[in-house]
Amino acid sequence: MLNQVMDLVGEVLPGSCAVPPYSETAFLAELGDRLRSSRTRCELSRRELARRSGISERYIAQIEVGKGNVSIVLLLRLAAAIHRSQPQAA
Repeated sequence: MLNQVMDLVGEVLPGSCAVPPYSETAFLAELGDRLRSSRTRCELSRRELARRSGISERYIAQIEVGKGNVSIVLLLRLAAAIHRSQPQAA
């Protein structure tokens, strides 16, 4: 399970090859874009993602617009909630 969550975190986290100096603002904006696209790909509303992750809908909205400085722990909770929403392979 941890490997699956880490794979999803890798998908959501931008800049895996980022070399300083980098723009924190650009990083947070890209992170938000990736979170939003992962959430919509799984057909999750912000409300449902909030329910599944235990993170407020308002904070998820802030992350998605690049305003929330999300911790690694919260990112793992979001990734786990999104992962549980993906269709399982037969």
